[in-house]
Amino acid sequence: MKFTVHSTDGPARAATLALAHGEAETPAFMPVGTYGAVKAMSPAELAENGTRIVLGNTFHLWLRPGLEAIAAHGGLHRFIGWDGPILTDSGGYQVFSLAPFRRVEEQGVEFKSHIDGSSHSLRPEDVVRFECLLGSDVLMPLDVCTAPGIGRAEAEQAMLLTQRWLARSVTEWQGSCAGKGPAARGELFGIMQGNFFKDLRTQSAARMIELDLPGYAIGGLSVGEEFALFQELLHHSAALLPPGKPRYLMGIGTPRYILEAVEAGIDMFDCVFPTRTARNAQVFTADGPLALRNEKYRMDFRPIDPECRCPTCCAHSRAYMRHLFKAREIQAAVLATMHNLAFLLGAIRVAIAHGRFPAFKGAFLARYGREQSSTGNADPVEEGHSR
Repeated sequence: MKFTVHSTDGPARAATLALAHGEAETPAFMPVGTYGAVKAMSPAELAENGTRIVLGNTFHLWLRPGLEAIAAHGGLHRFIGWDGPILTDSGGYQVFSLAPFRRVEEQGVEFKSHIDGSSHSLRPEDVVRFECLLGSDVLMPLDVCTAPGIGRAEAEQAMLLTQRWLARSVTEWQGSCAGKGPAARGELFGIMQGNFFKDLRTQSAARMIELDLPGYAIGGLSVGEEFALFQELLHHSAALLPPGKPRYLMGIGTPRYILEAVEAGIDMFDCVFPTRTARNAQVFTADGPLALRNEKYRMDFRPIDPECRCPTCCAHSRAYMRHLFKAREIQAAVLATMHNLAFLLGAIRVAIAHGRFPAFKGAFLARYGREQSSTGNADPVEEGHSR
């Protein structure tokens, strides 16, 4: 892996992340393809729309269709028909969201499948080995996710267990992936935890950095906390990570959160929010989100966003998009998803390169919030955390 920073504006930076299956410009949003597919988008459409790296979920792919099927197909890239980089999440968030059906132990987690109720166990070593079989470009280890509002002692216990699991993951990574060709040896990132306690996050970062990993992720934010708390812990956490390696903030996908992350020096982020809301007729514009089923768009022949150059905005109107959604045409989800994924990031990279990112962020949010204030709508919360 090679991470090259081309320009900076304060902590914000524009870079290139070179991985086994290609390069991705950062800041990069990674569309979520939990089961090996980004909903409503084909691999060719993703590439044509500017996506260079996608996210898969090891936990879900392990349960269905099963790693044997994917490995027999030659790995996840061949199985899904995507030749660019893939980051695979461990599925830790999904496991821990099954609170009534799982048990956390030193060795790993035991849980019951949400599909058929069958019992399973998952260890940190298992996750890394599975990801090596998938041929992932970036491997995320199993970590212990925690909810807002827990006490410091519980948060510390979870953070320390995450670090012990990470050390075991590194050992497995060095063994399972060692000796494989460049296209098979993915890069293992560490995940910072510590809930909303700054000192625990500081400890977590220090322990990760000692392992000298290819990249580092920030977990445990954007899980329902107030934006001011998210903002405070984000900037604290990002500042703890080495500047020469990629930084990944897990689970954010609205313009406000993305801009804050970029300002803090984050390079990568993911969330189901942009694609999920697109399928439900909500799209991003510079003047705030639009609900395309609204009657006022029936005779509105402007693009979704007149300043956007995505294929949807270049070819179709709000009136047409409303018609597709009202008629329940599948193409509605395709075109809306295409727009939401193309929105914003290109302009962010340009702003960083020209040394005007703070001005860009301020002007964007002032305009983006103006329409929401006039309609009484708040910025959408980070729903459906992608982890």
